Amino acid sequence: MSRPLGYLSLALALCCSAGIAAVQRFGVGGAVEGIAVSFVLVRSLSILAVVFAAYGCYRLVLTAFDRHTPDKRRRHDAKNVFRLAFGIAGVVAALGVVTEQWLGLLFSLGVVGFAVTFALQQPLFSLIGWLYIMTKRPYQVGDRVAIESSKGDVVEVSFLVTTLWEINGELVSSNQPSGRIITLPNSVVLSSHVKNYTREEFPYIWNELTIQVAYETELDYATATMQREADEFLGDEMAARIQRYRERLAETPVELEVRDRPTVNVVQEESWVELRLRYLVHPKRGQRVRNELYERILGAFNDEPERIKFPIGRNR
Repeated sequence: MSRPLGYLSLALALCCSAGIAAVQRFGVGGAVEGIAVSFVLVRSLSILAVVFAAYGCYRLVLTAFDRHTPDKRRRHDAKNVFRLAFGIAGVVAALGVVTEQWLGLLFSLGVVGFAVTFALQQPLFSLIGWLYIMTKRPYQVGDRVAIESSKGDVVEVSFLVTTLWEINGELVSSNQPSGRIITLPNSVVLSSHVKNYTREEFPYIWNELTIQVAYETELDYATATMQREADEFLGDEMAARIQRYRERLAETPVELEVRDRPTVNVVQEESWVELRLRYLVHPKRGQRVRNELYERILGAFNDEPERIKFPIGRNR
């Protein structure tokens, strides 16, 4: 649909140009409020020609980009960039056609822009924030992020605001969608911490699953069981992801030992022992993986009631 609409807009621009040529050649008599009708027609048709030409070029360029770019995120970003570029070009061209004073127009736009900078500081900062997002990529559409006290999945990045589908919030927990929409000004990326959980280079995070057992538990058996169940469920997948992480890590000066299989840490509490299973997971699959691991591990523990003891009748 975009391509036919683009061609239609260009055709209308040509029709307007033909109308301008016809008016200038044959002339149109009469005047309105002292202004010649031919002058008004030429200016009006010129503005329409510029608007139709800018919109048609925008549609055709956007369609060509979309056809050669399968990535939805890049198509979303390109749409905003093309819209801004062709919009500015169209407005400047339309004003230039009307005034026929290109040098004076550019000077006037500079003065107006200087005044707008003071009058509209916050929207300007948001526009600068949008340019920062487009160039530095702290996040993009589809990423799961936390900005200030808001957390969610990015669904849109416009010129002035970023829109999130909220995760957690006051309504739900366990990294589940709340159903609410959060709108943040783009200027927040210039002054706040941005946590990106699904960055394109490495869209995974480490997660922990904690199970409490009694002091009478055979800890060696319990930790081995947890590692075995986790390794059977996601061990090979995790190892492949860790290899990717090590490749990224090798590009930096950071030296860090990273285990490529699930591990268990033992933490002593007052009346029980916490076994914390550490593993790698995609943030958007975190709760599903956690539920599956709980079922597998608790099932294995319940099969050995003599070796695995749970805290009973104690403060937990």
